[in-house]
Amino acid sequence: MTVETARRKPTQARARERVERILAAATDIVSETGSEPMRMSEIAERAGVPIGSLYQYFPDKAAILRTLAIRVMERVRQGLVAGFAEIRSAEDAIARVDASLTDYYRLFLEEPVVRDIWSGTQSDKALQELDIEDSRENARIFFAALKHLVARRDQARLEAASFLLMQLTGAAVRLAIAVDRKEGDRLMKEYRALMRRELESLLQAQG
Repeated sequence: MTVETARRKPTQARARERVERILAAATDIVSETGSEPMRMSEIAERAGVPIGSLYQYFPDKAAILRTLAIRVMERVRQGLVAGFAEIRSAEDAIARVDASLTDYYRLFLEEPVVRDIWSGTQSDKALQELDIEDSRENARIFFAALKHLVARRDQARLEAASFLLMQLTGAAVRLAIAVDRKEGDRLMKEYRALMRRELESLLQAQG
């Protein structure tokens, strides 16, 4: 899948620093006012770069938001790799999954940029595709970490469930942040319980 983000990849240190200033400026603006009213000219002014330079790297505002989304995805994926390393038992697996769910929800609660970016999945087809591919990648990490706890005959089920659970987790968290905090907390508590029951069902064959 090809998703348009940066128009030109910076190779020199000065160019990379300019791109980082652009992304930092966009992040600050989204935090303050949201992405909807944000303009390319505003980003360029905040970053201290000529508008022409901005367009050299990013064709439009959507490309900047997708770049920020990819960075969030990479950050979450690194957390999954670290969090699911060397799982030794079903109980350990369930505890770590619950912790990762808590961390993911907290990320959305504490960082307005993350909330804003993912609200765009409803209208941005490219971001929807990116979100699905991200779920696939995270599912591969999840499956690789847990497959040794599942009987061979059940590994196909675990693989399918991994993808489904990763995608549903994103949907559950986005729903939780769309409602008031008290209801969102209740929804996430119930989702974590559902996840626990599903994992117990998948892992019980190996005990």
